[in-house]
Parts: sequence; structure tokens; C-alpha cells
Amino acid sequence: MAYLTDRKRATGMGSAKTGTDHHWSMMVSSVGLAILIPMFIFTFGSILGAPHAEVVAYFGRPFPAIVAALTIVVSMMHFKNGVQTLLEDYVHGTARKVSIILSICLSYGIAGVGLFAIARLAL
Repeated sequence: MAYLTDRKRATGMGSAKTGTDHHWSMMVSSVGLAILIPMFIFTFGSILGAPHAEVVAYFGRPFPAIVAALTIVVSMMHFKNGVQTLLEDYVHGTARKVSIILSICLSYGIAGVGLFAIARLAL
């Protein structure tokens, strides 16, 4: 029978020492999204429902293309960090590792497809 002290039971269960960095990156991306989302709505909303040629010409200009690209990148980075925290808190074992890898791949995939679409329209 093993007798463990409270301290010995808690060893290895403590902080991963990345909480501050994660919190800081979430706060920075939140502020970025608070600025980018209204800009994206105003730039995208003005062209919504227009013919294809007009949309291509509109996104050929630098400002709308840059706003759309930044919105995609920052929102997917924010999504990746948020989902990773959620999965670390509520999923355990091998399923945690697999689900974190899949969520990271999903966020990078969405960002890549979105950036490709913006580049295709802008160029």
C-alpha cells in the first residue's frame, strides 16, 4: 500500500507554463477581430449580390482583399487556439491528441482555402 502526500499526488498535475502566452494571443486576436469584423462586413456587404465580374474587380483592389485575407487568418488563428483549449479541458487520452491535431488541420485548411480564394480573385 502506497502512502502519498498531497504534494506528491499533485506533482506533474500543475501548470504547463503556457497559460499566459495563450491568454495573451487570445486577447490580441480578439482585439484584432473586433476591428476586422466590422471592416469586413462593410467591405463585403457593399459588394454582396453583385455580378461576378464586379466582385472580381472589387477584390482586385488592395484594401478589400487585404481586409478579407486578414479576417480569415486572424479568425482561424483565434478558432484554433480556442478549440484547442476546449479540447484540452474536456477530452482525455488519445482522443485529445487526435482531436487537437484534426482541429489544427481544419483551421489551417480553412485558412488556406480562404486565402487561395482571395488570391484567385485579387490576381
